[in-house]
Amino acid sequence: MPTLSATIVVYNGAEEALAAAASVLRYTQKYALTLYLVDNASPDHSGDTLQAALTNGRLSCGENQEVRLIRSPKNKGFGGGHNLVLNELTSDYHFILNPDILVESDVLSDMADWMEQNPQAVMARPSLKFPDGREQILPLKKCSALALIYRQLPYLGFLKHFHDRYVMADADLSKPTEIEFCTGSFSMLRTDVMKKIGGFDEGYFMYVEDADLTQKAWQEGKVYLLPQFTAIHAWHRAPHTDCAHFKMQTKSMLRYFSKWGFRF
Repeated sequence: MPTLSATIVVYNGAEEALAAAASVLRYTQKYALTLYLVDNASPDHSGDTLQAALTNGRLSCGENQEVRLIRSPKNKGFGGGHNLVLNELTSDYHFILNPDILVESDVLSDMADWMEQNPQAVMARPSLKFPDGREQILPLKKCSALALIYRQLPYLGFLKHFHDRYVMADADLSKPTEIEFCTGSFSMLRTDVMKKIGGFDEGYFMYVEDADLTQKAWQEGKVYLLPQFTAIHAWHRAPHTDCAHFKMQTKSMLRYFSKWGFRF
């Protein structure tokens, strides 16, 4: 039987991360699971809150489950935080999860079963929905400069067709579909592939590192959207509301295009 691992990287907001972790532990019952909680030197003392939850039994494990807390002495960014577990992984499949994710079924085991039956696949993600049930429209093609601009400035209607291509608006996404961009909010890789490609490029502090990771995985095999599996994603969209985060995203985009080529 396959074994699973998952990582949730936390920077402030331990309560949300604990809710995510509790949902994963509650529903992931079919296969053995190691869940890593990585505190990225949170200034709000989230690391202490996570430690307390493990010590006092608030975050409890079931049979064949384990939770490990890693406390980084500095904020290594999204990818850097996830990479802290690379050398510890012994699983068959590894999941990258945001702290604002909630699962309502054993989606991790179900996705592992699908991967077992599809050896050509090396990476995949489920369908994601808002807490109110609305489907999230996320990138599926390689990063596009004009599509990214439209997502930030949707009143620029003349760019919409670039965005439609970016999210594969004209494709039938009701069945497993090959994609070129697997969101870091909730994705999975074969663990051996994750290790082979070296995890995330830590040259990205935040944003677009998931697109970069997908391109590296894509060189090892196929990447899929699996819409038959779903999870809830709160989707805190800081780049739209915070100038510093917007600048950080722009810097990451430039790094991505310098590595993988520019696309309108």
